[in-house]
This record gives sequence, structure tokens and C-alpha cells, in this order.
Amino acid sequence: MKGGSSRKKNPESYQERTYRTLERSGLVSTYVRMVETDLHILAPLEVEDEALRLVAEVRRQVEGYIRKAPLFLDSLVPLPRDPAAPQAVQEMLAAGMAAGVGPMAAVAGTIAEAVGLGLQRAGIEDLLVENGGDIFMARKQACTVAVFAGASPLSNRVGIRVEAEFQPCGVCCSSGTVGHSLSFGHADAVVVVARSTALADAAATRIGNEVGRGAGNLEAPLRLARTIRGLAGVLIVRGEQLGAWGGIELVRI
Repeated sequence: MKGGSSRKKNPESYQERTYRTLERSGLVSTYVRMVETDLHILAPLEVEDEALRLVAEVRRQVEGYIRKAPLFLDSLVPLPRDPAAPQAVQEMLAAGMAAGVGPMAAVAGTIAEAVGLGLQRAGIEDLLVENGGDIFMARKQACTVAVFAGASPLSNRVGIRVEAEFQPCGVCCSSGTVGHSLSFGHADAVVVVARSTALADAAATRIGNEVGRGAGNLEAPLRLARTIRGLAGVLIVRGEQLGAWGGIELVRI
């Protein structure tokens, strides 16, 4: 499953991303792959079996809905909410509507959050689930998310600090210069923090689509960010330029 208007990264691009630089004291890495889904999970113990079950379930919901409503897969614009749809699909529809993009723009964040919440229900409270640059974060300590921004001189030099009190939350990234999937913008990185990982994912795509080429002003995409309800903050990196909005703390790395 690939989001029609979503920017997802290939494995080579997210090797250097956020989750690789987080404090891992007491946490174990688990890698879970199923078709396009490629998760890296940090938890107090190995969680492969339960994570695979959770991935299979959320993918079953989304793939089953696509078979009944093929437009869900390819739409680049929001689709109406469907109260009869499975939970994961409802979250993607709501996120797409809030951000002004097709629902598949939220698929990676939705899967990451579904797996994270499922593991929490299984009793694993301190964890992080990363899915192609989109992160469901539920740590018991503050974390600094380092931003990988391709060839930008700011890449891996600036981070976003997320306090334990704000977690669980989503930290999602979209790029117009890194990776191979569809993006209509030219940002090296757009990072969105929100309580909902699905919304953060969809909003990163929408805001990233508005970042133009060259050394223009970043105010337009930041103004757009202010209109999307539910976002905690946004960071945009394009070349040597950096723009931010919201209640997020930026740190030097």
C-alpha cells in the first residue's frame, strides 16, 4: 500500500533518521516487514510476533476497504467519512479530511499508531514505532528527534524535543527531495508533531506540497499549518532555510 499523495522514504534514506539517534537505554530493536510496511520498533523486549499480528490486522482493514472502494487508494483529495468503515480506515479518512489530502497520505502513520497502541494494550507501555519516517512515540522520557533533510546543510543538525508529558504522539516527516514517492513540493523535510500520528502524517504531506522551489518565503506553508486543527507544531527545512510554527522546542544537534 502506497499513499497516492504521500511522500514515503526508501530504506536508504531513513537509515539516518530520527529513531536511529534516540536514547535506547533498556530498549530492544525489532524489525517487522510485511509487503510495503517496514517497521522499526523500540521496546523493552522483542515484540516481533505481536507486531506482525497487529500489522496484518491493520493491513487487512485497509486492503479490504480498498477492494470495496478502489477510489480510496488513488484519491489525492479528501474523501467523505464512512461510519461503517474499519477503525483504521476511519482514522485515515478523518486525517485526510483535516489536512486536505487523500486518505492514503495517512497510511504509514496510521499503521505505526495502530501497532503502537496494540502493543500498549498488550502491556508494553514504553515504546516507539517507526514506519518509513513516520513515528508513533510513547516513551516515558523526553526524546529529541533529529531531522534528516537530505542534502540540506541543516540535515541532522537540528532536532525537535518531545517531552514525556506530550506522549503518546506522532512525529511524521514528508520530503520533496528524499525518497521516491509522489510529492508536489520541494521541501527537504517537513516534520509535524500531533497527538494523532495519522493526522501528523497527512498534514506533513499537505504542508510539504505547499513548499515551493528556490529561496522563497516559507510563510505560506506555515500559514497553512496554522489552519489544520490538531497540530502541535511544524518544522520546515529547505536548503539553508528553516521555518517553524507551534509549541515545539527546537534543539541543536
